[in-house]
Amino acid sequence: DAPHCFLKYRSPLVSRYASKEMAFNFSDRKKFTIWRTLWIYLAKSEKELGLPITDAQVSEMEAHVEDIDFAMAAEEERKLRHDVMAHVHTFANCCPTAAPIIHLGATSCYVGDNTDLIMLRDGFDILLPKLARVIDRLANFADKYADLPTLGFTHYQPAQLTTVGKRACLWLQDLLMDIRNLQRAREDLRFRGVKGTTGTQASFLQLFQGDHDKVEQLDKMVTEMAGFKKSYLVTGQTYSRKVDIDSLSVLASLGATVHKICTDIRLLANLKEIEEPFEKEQIGSSAMPYKRNPMRAERCCSLARHLVALVSDPLQTASVQWLERTLDDSANRRISLPESFLTADIILSTLQNITEGLVVYPKVIERHIRHELPFMATENIIMAMVKAGGNRQDCHEKIRVLSQQAAAVVKQEGGDNDLLARVQADPYFTPILNQLDDLLDPKTFIGRAPQQVARFLTEEVKPVLEPYKSKMDVKIELEL
Repeated sequence: DAPHCFLKYRSPLVSRYASKEMAFNFSDRKKFTIWRTLWIYLAKSEKELGLPITDAQVSEMEAHVEDIDFAMAAEEERKLRHDVMAHVHTFANCCPTAAPIIHLGATSCYVGDNTDLIMLRDGFDILLPKLARVIDRLANFADKYADLPTLGFTHYQPAQLTTVGKRACLWLQDLLMDIRNLQRAREDLRFRGVKGTTGTQASFLQLFQGDHDKVEQLDKMVTEMAGFKKSYLVTGQTYSRKVDIDSLSVLASLGATVHKICTDIRLLANLKEIEEPFEKEQIGSSAMPYKRNPMRAERCCSLARHLVALVSDPLQTASVQWLERTLDDSANRRISLPESFLTADIILSTLQNITEGLVVYPKVIERHIRHELPFMATENIIMAMVKAGGNRQDCHEKIRVLSQQAAAVVKQEGGDNDLLARVQADPYFTPILNQLDDLLDPKTFIGRAPQQVARFLTEEVKPVLEPYKSKMDVKIELEL
């Protein structure tokens, strides 16, 4: 018989790509362990504030926090059609003494929403060091190639020269915006806390016999136990679903960045200027043995499109929540929240692997420059001729004619750019022939690119990476 796992659809986000830590972050084991932990926080706080809950009841709950009978919970949910009550009963089954006070005063969103907020926070904590490592690897790459001239492209047509390192800084600038966005979204998260069925805390006010201070203390105590500095002061039954928009928007924005970077790498791979790492026994094509396809960059682009698309879910969900809440958010959020974090996790791991092993081919880059540089150097040649006593208009006409002849050789005959040879053969340009090598030195065409790279890495990149220094040494080995 085939193993059971092959008889059902499994999301490739988990079965094929995601890291163990992110897959666990959204696992049932973690989710329901947090539910039980939240019930313990609630019981401890209620006890401390004077409700008749005993140390024995709290100790019993703590002893069974990870003792989850998933089969019983599934059977209870089949009977009750309610996932939270199914787990209340399952927890109560192994905590008979504590059974009467589990979930006391709470609504389902006490465990459901608060757990989601913990998972979002922990998800960001997994992503941020990964994003920092990608930035670090790219920064090293930019520094290494800060001075290496390369053709710039606008409209994907050859343009003025830049450097390989300067181009990497364009990628880095977007990633720096992303890491700031993720940090802000993570810091903006608050706890739902203890709010009751419609957010009024009425059940807790009743439990504490009208003592408003104790209700506020309860909310604060549980929030701090869960590791949050603040809770939302007002909620309906749920926390505002705009929180999900904020969280997934920054991930979608990251997806756009990664798609752009990996598209650039794919374009440069076609030119054979830069390649992603390629394993010794890796096969590029089943039909064409010579091929080295940029499959990792392609995977990033493929998954980045999914990540960008996922933000439409919370946008629509938040817009259709009626009054204090409707349940049509639930099934959608079970998919969109984990999938966004899993997808972001995968593309960052893959991009780290790419940036740790990017291969640059300087000779190919140099050849491409040689093909285009003579045209770009025409202005320099004109200026040199004027300095040598020539007439600017006469020189411009000479260069125009020779350039068109050379362009015809390149475009119509498929030959090399021979503009330089034509200039050297024309007696008009004799006064500057000894300057041609200097006039055509690629390094004179890159402007301030190396200086821009150095300043950008020092002032912009280095401070952002400082908090993640202890997590920089993790290397990524892709299983697929």
